[in-house]
Amino acid sequence: MTKHSMQVVFRADASVQIGTGHLMRCLTLADELTRQGHECRFICREHKGHLGELISKKGYELTLLPITSGTERELSGKDTNTYADWLSVPWLEDAEQTGAVLEPLKADWLVVDHYALDARWEQQVTKAVGRIMVIDDLADRNHECALLLDQNLGRKPSDYDGLVPEGCQRLIGPEYALLRPEFSELRERSLKRRAQLELKRILISLGGVDRTNVTGQVLLALATTALPKDTHLDIIMGAAAPYLDDVRRHAAQLPFKATVNVNVSDMAERMSLADLSIGAAGGTSWERCCLGLPAVLVIQAENQVPGASALAAAGAALTITDPKAAQTALPLELSKIGELGCLERMSLAAAGITDGKGAPSVVQIMQLLVGRCR
Repeated sequence: MTKHSMQVVFRADASVQIGTGHLMRCLTLADELTRQGHECRFICREHKGHLGELISKKGYELTLLPITSGTERELSGKDTNTYADWLSVPWLEDAEQTGAVLEPLKADWLVVDHYALDARWEQQVTKAVGRIMVIDDLADRNHECALLLDQNLGRKPSDYDGLVPEGCQRLIGPEYALLRPEFSELRERSLKRRAQLELKRILISLGGVDRTNVTGQVLLALATTALPKDTHLDIIMGAAAPYLDDVRRHAAQLPFKATVNVNVSDMAERMSLADLSIGAAGGTSWERCCLGLPAVLVIQAENQVPGASALAAAGAALTITDPKAAQTALPLELSKIGELGCLERMSLAAAGITDGKGAPSVVQIMQLLVGRCR
């Protein structure tokens, strides 16, 4: 039996408000689908910082939905979805525009990764596509889908009881984390060098946008610590980060070697070389775990609390719950890490959470579900 080539459409957004994580994990899944001979395309809204150029550069067809001026005001107070304003248009308008793009394509799958979208939207577009897969982290709203992925540690399948249809297959936990293949490829080498760790190189990455300049807070905190002068800070920022120039100026004044790198394409390599990460508590957590990289997580949004808490409970990370307090909290966390054997213990705990092979597993299940319906 020859494997059927699937057509998969993604509906996800990136913006200064949303960040880049949702779109980046969709691109990871799209790359794996493409590698296995399937066809992918994207539907995104034209928010500021939408990453359309990156999608096109990777060779994917892209439909950019327009920002309708003046609709922001109509949205407030009318929708029970906490994230409704992430769309910048009413959800029904988004569903109609998405449906119009989907209709002629006759795609096998629509993958939806968007906190502002729920079962109401999915019911509107379902007639225009074979089946829907939802990527979620919140377990806080209903979905109309055949497949649901929540890659978070501490999440249980039962958290979605009553929120998804009876026959919906649930892929739950970091074993399904959508990581680019270079993470699993570098895993063995990265874990090997962690048998005896010294805190020499710190990777600082607070998300692609970091609109509140937590990176600046972290650098202020590090300047006051007793870290050796030969410590190397590898600071990663997105090109759209509003405080990029401030961070560059600040890094130049630090007592350590500090390099600021923008839009890096070798994150796996950088993580494998780092002894500690100070980072955002989002999807990059699973990349760090795959490479056994201990982390101090700065929680920047309410939806990051469960995942970060689960990582801390597993011994893989320490957490700073208030980004505004990063300057005072970070030196305390670093003093804990300075204790004998702490880095090694955290590394082992992290490595046990995911092996980084989630994306191929998810593609296999998508293929099976399509095959079953033929």
